[in-house]
Amino acid sequence: MFRLQGSKTLAVDLTGDAVKAKNGSMVAYDGRMTFKKMSGGGEGLRGMVTRRLTGEQMTVMEVSGQGTCYFADRASEINLVSLHGDTLYVEASNLLATDAGLRTGTTFTGLRGGASGNGLFTTTVEGTGQAAILSDGTAVLLRVSPQYPLMVDPGAYIAHQGRLQQNFQAGVNFRTLMGEGSGEAFQIRFEGDGLVYVQPSERNTVGGDV
Repeated sequence: MFRLQGSKTLAVDLTGDAVKAKNGSMVAYDGRMTFKKMSGGGEGLRGMVTRRLTGEQMTVMEVSGQGTCYFADRASEINLVSLHGDTLYVEASNLLATDAGLRTGTTFTGLRGGASGNGLFTTTVEGTGQAAILSDGTAVLLRVSPQYPLMVDPGAYIAHQGRLQQNFQAGVNFRTLMGEGSGEAFQIRFEGDGLVYVQPSERNTVGGDV
């Protein structure tokens, strides 16, 4: 029920079912819809406590009814991800929408978040269905295999899925190699078997948000 209208608008066709989306991201709809504001980034009391401690927050609305809703966020590129009983790990700011049946939560990501200022936790999306994630520019989907680990700049990381382990790696980053660094010397190392989504632009990763 998710489809793209161009690369920057998500169309969701509803037939009595529901979709969860970033609050304020709906730009148009036709048909008959009802709207409910939710707290996202995790479900239940544990999710509430996690969000309060880490700042990994999503303000989410649930849209249900009959018709088509259109979503966009600051002209960002939209990427569709299909889940088949697996888990997507995604930065909260990069998650646009999910099927209402998918479960959202938070998971600890270790030192990466503390050093980058993106929070110590990453949002998880689990189950079977579709999700839409945002990127600043056209996202690149990179394969990680046991033979070929992948190093990623934290500011360019969007999401990953599969059987991957991620580790904070200090000592150098891509900008410091070119003599243009801001003093942040770290990167994320992914090992295992899976996919990593990377955007061709860097968010602000100055520490101190946690």
